[in-house]
Parts: sequence; structure tokens; C-alpha cells
Amino acid sequence: MKFANAQATVYNDTVVRQFAIMTVVWGVVGMLVGVIIAAQLTWPELNLGIPWLSYGRLRPLHTNAVIFAFGGCGLFASAYYVVQRTCHVRLFNDKLASFTFWGWQLVILAAAISLPMGYTSGKEYAELEWPIDILITLVWVSFAVVFFGTVGTRKVRHIYVANWFFGAFIIAVALLHLVNSAAMPVGLMKSYSAYAGVQDAMVQWWYGHNAVGFFLTAGFLGMMYYFIPKQAERPVYSYRLSIVHFWALIFTYMWAGPHHLHYTALPDWTQSLGMVFSLILLAPSWGGMINGVMTLSGAWHKLRDDPVLRFLIVSLSFYGMSTFEGPMMSIKTVNALSHYTDWTVGHVHSGALGWVGLVTMGTMYYLIPRLFGQKKMYSVKAIEAHFWIATIGIVIYIAAMWIAGVMQGLMWRSVNTDGTLTYTFVESVKATYPFYVLRLLGGLLYFAGMLIMLWNTLKTVTNGRAIDVQIPAVDQHMTTPALAHA
Repeated sequence: MKFANAQATVYNDTVVRQFAIMTVVWGVVGMLVGVIIAAQLTWPELNLGIPWLSYGRLRPLHTNAVIFAFGGCGLFASAYYVVQRTCHVRLFNDKLASFTFWGWQLVILAAAISLPMGYTSGKEYAELEWPIDILITLVWVSFAVVFFGTVGTRKVRHIYVANWFFGAFIIAVALLHLVNSAAMPVGLMKSYSAYAGVQDAMVQWWYGHNAVGFFLTAGFLGMMYYFIPKQAERPVYSYRLSIVHFWALIFTYMWAGPHHLHYTALPDWTQSLGMVFSLILLAPSWGGMINGVMTLSGAWHKLRDDPVLRFLIVSLSFYGMSTFEGPMMSIKTVNALSHYTDWTVGHVHSGALGWVGLVTMGTMYYLIPRLFGQKKMYSVKAIEAHFWIATIGIVIYIAAMWIAGVMQGLMWRSVNTDGTLTYTFVESVKATYPFYVLRLLGGLLYFAGMLIMLWNTLKTVTNGRAIDVQIPAVDQHMTTPALAHA
């Protein structure tokens, strides 16, 4: 059976271009909302008494904008680019690929309208109400058909490891969405969870944690395993290790979710199960980090004058740090200190700003000039500036949150000799104020970096032009992973 995409002579980069540009646009929007809510936590009067601008409504908008709009568009762009280059075929179905772009933008716009209006399920990673959930399902199924259809019609026997990560991300996020979003509608924009009480919490984290394990980790590791070797012009340090990394990660991550539910009504054995699997996760996570960093063997000098490579490599150092901190925080005795404090916020953002943010930016800096017929971005110095401003912003942000979190944990569990609490909650909030100011400063720097990226992208796009890239001929006998670098 012959498929149309297998006969095509050029790649479908139109949809990649669209997603790449929107990655930058939504990045600016998402970080702006983040800065606004950081300012609101510092000075609550900034809510201005307007319900649509209240922290409780803007916080889920920020989460959705940075993870699913900025990160999601980056994942769509890179998955579509990588699967075509490593399989030597055009995307499986152009119309379906185009639908995933416009459908995903519609999902994001629907989120941007409904969340400030207060339409939400209130469930982490499943905030959007049921009509939007249905649209997400349609887009995601289409994404799966395009991606796996492209892999299925490949001209190369070998399936490069990045595609395994992208494939696992697509399947696991589908599972997350279908199980975690199950609800009973009671109105056009109102529904109630299909689960009750502690079962709802369990489902929330057993499946919702896939947002961390597969959306924010496996998906972006797909980027890492393709774009670091390409930018460094070196093969992956250990291809065997990348395969071990993949299987260990996907078998383990699903079981880590209960670590969010220490000291809750969840049974102790389930909490301990989440803790044990979280600790096990340290090994494959660090194996993957080492694999990415050591890909620079023989090319360390490139870090001096290649800011794009710097983005990609430093993102891995934050990946390593976050995947050490997560397992440590999952230990019950440590969690007794970190639970519900800003330490958790620091952990989340070391992963989101440091790992996800930097690897996405590095990937876009690689992709955008190539998609518009340029050898490099309009300004390499602007990439350099973006790197340093963003990195300093991350460090200020997470250091402030770590210190604030440990302080909060110590204050909340401090008791007098008569058993009464030493500090009131209000006192802990007051003590946190200077760290919230620092967090805002870190966020502003990170946002400034995104503005630099937006300017650089606009200049690159307007100076270049969209070009069709020919699909190279493939020697059928070549079956090695090296094909990924064709």
C-alpha cells in the first residue's frame, strides 16, 4: 500500500513554522501573566478589586499558558520537525497536521477567555471545562495519527530514540487527559469530577502527574536527544544509554504521583509507593542528563561562542538539579518540611524555567533560522544576552523560593513548650515578603529574556523567507542511529 506522504519530495515545514512562531508568542504571554501574579502575591492590592484579574483566576491561566501554550507549541514544532527528518518522509497527513495547529490555538484562546471568567474544574493540569476538554481530545488524537502515521510510513528501518520519547509523551498525555478530565457535565461550562473524595485526589496525581513525567519531561527529552547532537555536531554520547533512559523512565514515572499526597487521607502504603518510585527515578534521570552533557565530548570549546548550545546544555543541568530535588522532596521526613510551602514552588520553577524553558528556547533558536532560509538568528549577541538574563532570573527566583519555603516549613511546625504554635500564619506571610519581591525580580528578568527572543524572532522571520526542504534519498541498507543526523 502506497501512502501519499511517502511519495512527497519536500518536508511539510509550514506547520512547524506556525508552531515555532507561536511558541515564542505564547512564551511572552505566559511569562507576562506569571510576572503579574508574582506581583499580586507581593502586593495583593494589585488585584485592583477586579474578579477577572484575581490571583485565583490568573494562576491557572499562567500554568496553562506556559505549559500547554508555550511548551505545547514547542513540542508540536519539534516533534513534527524531528519525525520528518529522522524518518525521511513528509508528515502523514497535511490537513490533519494543520488541524492540530489551529485546534491547539483555539484551545489556548478558549483557556485565555474561560479561566479569567472563573470557568474551571479547579483540578491541577485539568482546569479547563468539559467542552474545551473535548476539543483537546480531538486535537490530541489527530496529533497521534499524524505522528505515528509518519513513523509508520518511514523510509528508514531504525526509529531514532527522540521519536520514542515523543511517542511516549503523546500516549501518556492522552491517558492523563482522558482519565484525569473525566467529569459529569451539569451545564455548558460546569462539570463535576467523575471521582469522589480521596479517590479524586489519587486519580489527580496518579494520572495528572503525567504532565510532569511525560509532558514536561519525556516530550522535552525528545528535543534534547535530537537538537543537542545536531547543535554540537556530535553523535549522542551513548546510544545504548539513551534506550535504557527511555525504558526506565516510562516504566517508573507513572508510579511517582502519590508523592504529592504525603500527610493526606491517602493510605500510607500508597504514599510510600510514590516515594520509593520517585527515589528510583533519580537514576534514569541523571543517566539521561549525563548522556546529554557528555555528548559534548570533544566539543566543549563550542560552549564558549555558541549561546544556542549553551541554552541546551544548561537546561540539562537544571534537569539534573530538578530530578534530584524532586526525589528528595518525596521522602516523607523531608516532605514534612516542604509540604505546601514555597519550596515546592521553587522546585516546580527550577524544572519549568530552567529545564523546560531553556531547552525550548535553545530548540527554537536552532529551528527558526532554518525554517526561514537563514544560517543563524538575526542577532547572536541577543541570544547571548537572553541566555544570561534568563539564567540570572532563574537563579534569583528559585533561590528566593527555596529560602522562603524552608523558612515557612520551620515556622509552621515550630511549637512552644505548652504545645501552642510559636508563629501565626500571618507572621509567616509577613516574613515571606522580601522573598516574594526577589521572586518578582527573577520573573521580570526571565520575561525580559522572552521579549529579546520575540524581537530576534521577528527580525529573523522578516529578513528570511519560507523555503521548501527536499527530502534526501535514503540507502535502504543504512539502518544505524546515525541516520538521525542526515
